Amino acid sequence: MADLKALADAVIRGDQNTAVEITKKALAEHTSAKSVLEDGLIAGMNVIGNRFKKNEVYIPEVLIAARAMKMAMEVLAPELVKAGVKPVGKFMIGTVKGDLHDIGKNLVAMMLKGAGFEVVDLGIDVAPEKFVEKAKATGIQLIGMSALLTTTMPSMEKTIKALKEAGVSAMIMIGGAPITQGYADKIGADGYAPDAASAVDLAKSLVA
Repeated sequence: MADLKALADAVIRGDQNTAVEITKKALAEHTSAKSVLEDGLIAGMNVIGNRFKKNEVYIPEVLIAARAMKMAMEVLAPELVKAGVKPVGKFMIGTVKGDLHDIGKNLVAMMLKGAGFEVVDLGIDVAPEKFVEKAKATGIQLIGMSALLTTTMPSMEKTIKALKEAGVSAMIMIGGAPITQGYADKIGADGYAPDAASAVDLAKSLVA
């Protein structure tokens, strides 16, 4: 039997080659794709997420672990499709108009993928109209917006207003250095997360 604990450990260490090797071996031994995903890859990313929350690891370690998971996912993805394994939820994310920062956004996107979400990443400097257009086209459940500058925070409010006026029913989460729970409440967001690991917990609770 393929050792899925070893797969989780490879993700935690950010060891891409071992993660890919064990994933291939597990599939060759007919371990279910769902089990490889949940007991191997997601289990490893969960450990990293918890350590990140406790400040035991930092952004570089998270990025390295996410990269190992991404490489293994490339092997696993076709098998998940074949097995009909559905993602936990569909999440669209972008940095709002006027803001070009993407490290936090990328981290949240990677950790959401690591938790089994399908993620649509719109990139940076995303206009309200683009959020609306993509939300309608993808039938998304959750929308995440990031802003790192106080000057771009009003873009969040404009985007939420545009989404609601367009009749988009997706729940909206916001985050970024200057953002607070109070601001989220004020502009009508459904949730706020102070960091990437908390964003994953919030997303899971919103789709549950």
